[in-house]
Order: sequence, then structure tokens, then C-alpha cells
Amino acid sequence: MNKEDYGPQEPLSKSIHATKYRGKGETFYEAMTRVANALKDNDAHFENFRSILLNQRFLPAGRVQSAMGAPRTVTPYNCFVSSTIDDDLDGIMEAAKRAAKTMKLGGGIGYDFSTLRPSGSHITSLDSSSSGPISFMGIFDATCKTIASAGNRRGAQMGVLRVDHPDIEEFVHAKNDLTNLTQFNISVGITDEFMEAVKNDTNFELRFNGEIYKVVNARALWDQIMRSTWDYAEPGILFIDRINRKNNLHYCETIAATNPCGEQPLPPNGACLLGSFNLTKYMVEHDGKYVFNKNQLINDIPHVVRSMDNVVDRATYPLPEQELEARNKRRMGLGVTGVANAIEALGFDYGSDPFIRILEDIMATIRDECYKASIQLAKEKGAFPLFQKDYLTSEFALSLPSEIRTDIAKFGIRNSHLLSVAPTGTISLSADNVSSGIEPVFDYEYDRTIQEPTGPHVYHVVDYGYANFGVTPKTTKELAVQDHVRVLNTASRYVDSACSKTCNVGNDVNFDDFKEVYMDAFEGGASGCTTFRAAGKRYGVLNTSNTEKVAEAPAVEETNDFVDEGGACYYDLETGLRKCE
Repeated sequence: MNKEDYGPQEPLSKSIHATKYRGKGETFYEAMTRVANALKDNDAHFENFRSILLNQRFLPAGRVQSAMGAPRTVTPYNCFVSSTIDDDLDGIMEAAKRAAKTMKLGGGIGYDFSTLRPSGSHITSLDSSSSGPISFMGIFDATCKTIASAGNRRGAQMGVLRVDHPDIEEFVHAKNDLTNLTQFNISVGITDEFMEAVKNDTNFELRFNGEIYKVVNARALWDQIMRSTWDYAEPGILFIDRINRKNNLHYCETIAATNPCGEQPLPPNGACLLGSFNLTKYMVEHDGKYVFNKNQLINDIPHVVRSMDNVVDRATYPLPEQELEARNKRRMGLGVTGVANAIEALGFDYGSDPFIRILEDIMATIRDECYKASIQLAKEKGAFPLFQKDYLTSEFALSLPSEIRTDIAKFGIRNSHLLSVAPTGTISLSADNVSSGIEPVFDYEYDRTIQEPTGPHVYHVVDYGYANFGVTPKTTKELAVQDHVRVLNTASRYVDSACSKTCNVGNDVNFDDFKEVYMDAFEGGASGCTTFRAAGKRYGVLNTSNTEKVAEAPAVEETNDFVDEGGACYYDLETGLRKCE
């Protein structure tokens, strides 16, 4: 192939990749050569990884593509979680300062506000009362707006409050007016204790530092949470106890928050790298039909894991605490995109039983081969510094094949975590509009308005599978919400962190059935759940505007700077999908 034949071919995809992920005047070939060179261990590794990148079989998150080997100082990490916020003004302001430094270098950040005392609590040193965590979230909201208005990308924050915090009811409704906390996504940390109380229709204690502030009916509180997300799509749900049971590092960290899009539960100062295997590039035509080239995927995975592991040592970090955390644990989050396109090209409708079986096989292959590759790196370079044998007692590690568990016990493992499913909206669009992550296809083709330096430009967008495989996909509007939940629960079983997935809810779903979506996600093993209901109050209002293109208006004008997965997350009314920039 000629150098110019590599990379995206569609006009919109070319424009997005050039604008967001490459330096001025840099070609796709040059950019992928830059990234491969920055992450190589030797010449053979360079050639193998560059070939994978040039053919777009693996799509590093946009931050990795933008940062590695580039002259500009930006972090290749998408995802961060704040240090623990101390329950005093100095602690709150220190956390806000650290967040500003993180966002300045382009990182999205999550916070656990459950450490802050409830509103009305007595402050002995001041002989006054606390205004509570929701009021202090306004400081972080304003900080994020300021960073964005200073020329950086749209702000990206996740605010989490535990369901047993005394201010949980105020938190649940914090974004119901469409103007408050606009720089935040918010999620409730749901405990197993609470879910049992909901199922048994019993009372539930709201408490802080061991003191009971209020007793509520669990099912009534659950209905409040569900009604808010039914109407306003927030708060999201994080099954926080499951996240910690599943966590490979349960013995040395406690997770209380996630990155802004929810696919990376992280400890205080945690950071994670993202990247996705583009399944459409593993499809080959054989005897008049498409087959999945699993051997190519298996061959590619060690080169990808080696490269992404090298990012840890060669990255720029916003804060020294984040660098220490990353080097001690060496987390990464490798996932998939183009799932719907690839499996539908095999002849199976999205969400059908055969679709689920193929998805299980692919996800199991990626899980096993990534873990094998990380074990081999441990033999060569050493296990991550905080590795202990207790690693093998996590809920996820117990699900690994016995031979992999045996090798971990014998040799250790290079990376504490390896797997995640991110939204991949922008990188999927830059790869000629492959279906995003594990999402279904929105539509075969549609017109999309993009703000460019010269003004708005309308592009005609065609689904990759429809254009290249001749497949008429089962689109979002044709699927039942249960199809979405089945795919979410299936993928969740094979990742050691979490999955970002939007469960689209049609007008035929009533409120009681809507609540079952979240219960099914809980019972099915997901780490969290997010829904999109276009008929909700938030989207009903915004759909009346001819100019509004996203579900939540940005606080600042779009800039010409690059943006990518792991940043600001909102719902795109043109596609019905959560878009993260």
C-alpha cells in the first residue's frame, strides 16, 4: 500500500483524525509512525505495532495518539480520579487545585463527595453548620468552566455520592433544573445492602461517620433515583460494592469513584490508559461470506499490551501522585469497538442469542490473551510493584482460566488491570464510522453537522458495516432495551474494570419496566448502568431546538483543540448515544 492509502478514507473521518489526533501538517502515516516509535521496545516490536496502527486494527485512545512522541506537553491518560477529599475547607480547595492541574493537561476526572459531612452538620471550629457536599461541588463546577474557557477542551467530571450518605436525596435531584452542575456527570454509589433493602422493601439508614442521620424506605429512595434518571438521564448507577469485590487490587485499594464515562473505576489518584481493538478489521471474506480472523487478533494482542505498558513509563502526568499510582499498578483498559458491525457481518442480529455467543468468544479471547501477554511481560520486566498473591482472590481473578491463574501465581503479572470497554465515539468515527464500542448502529446513514474553523459543515455519514460489508444492521430504534442489557452484562463478565454502554429506552417502556432495566443490570453482573430516553424531560426540551445538537449544552464554545474519549460526556441527539470528548 502507498502511505496515503492508510488510515480513514471517509471525508469526515479524515477531518476528525487530522484535527484531533495529529500535529499540524502531520499525515496519518507519520502520526502512527510517531506513536509506534515512541512506544517501541525494539525494531521488530516497532514494525509489528506500526502495522497494527496503520491498518487500524487497534485504536489507541485519542490522548495516546495525540501525546506519544509529540512535541506538545499533554498526558496520554484519559481517566483520573481525584485524591480523597478531606472534610474541611483546606482539603476541598486542595482537591479543586489538583483537579485544575489535571484538566489543564486534558484529563477527565472523577470525585467521591461522600467524604464530606452532610448539610446542617455542626462545624466545631467555626461554630456553624456545613452546607454539604452538593454545595461544594459548585467549586469544582466553576473550576472546570474556567479551565475550559481558558482554551482547553470541554470540561470532564464525574461526581459520585454513596446511596447511604444523608444528602443523597438532594444529590439525586441536583441536575433536574438543567442549569446546575453543568460540568458534571453524576452517579450514585449503590451498595449491596441498599439493593437488598429495595428487593425486600425494608427501611435503610442514611449515615455519616457511623452516625445515623435519617431512616428511609429503600424502595421509595430507589424510586426517587429511578424517576430522576427516567426524566433527566441522571444520576447514573454504580454498583460500588461489586466494583470493589471484582477489583484485582481489593487488597491494597478501595474504589469510590470512576472516570467521567464510568468505564474506569479508579482509586484516589488513579489513572488509566484506554484503547480498543477494531473488530471490523479482523473480518475477512472467505467463500463468499465473512469470517472473523481470531488468529490475527491473538497475534496482535502481545504487541499492543507491550506498547500500552510502555506508556506508563514514558507518559507525562499532571501530578506526581498520579505518576506514582500508575507506576505502582500499571493499569490499562483495552476494549473493543466495531462490535455490532463485525458480528452482524457474520449474519447475527444485535442482541440475539448467536450474537451473544460470538461476543462471549471474542471477549474471552481478548481477556485470556491480554492476561497471557501481561504474564510474559512480568517474566521479562517484572510484575507491577504492588503485586501480591491476594490478587488471585478477587472476584474477577477467580473467573480466569486455571492455567492463567497458575501462571500468575508463579510469575506474577505486569499490569494490575488490562480490560475496559470505553464509549469510543470519536475514535470510532475517525475509523470510517465503525459502530461505537459495544453499541448497536444508530442508523445506516444520516447527515451530521460538524463545527469547523470555517463554520458548520454538513457531512453525509454512512455506517461502516452497511458501506463495506453490505449488512443492513438492526438499528437502535429497532431494538428492545433488554437487548442492550444482555450485551452490557455479557461484556461486563470479561472485563476487569467496567463497560460504558448506553441502554436506549423506547417510548413503549413504562416506568416499572424501566426500573427493571437497572435491576437486570445488577442481577446480571454489570458494574453500573446508564440509560437514554429521548422522551425524557431533558431531551424533550432540547429536541424542540433546531440548533441544539447535544443533550447538555456546553458551557463554552467548541475549540479547535483535540478532544477524545474520557473527557466530557453527554448525549448526542443525532445518534442517541453517549458521546465523550
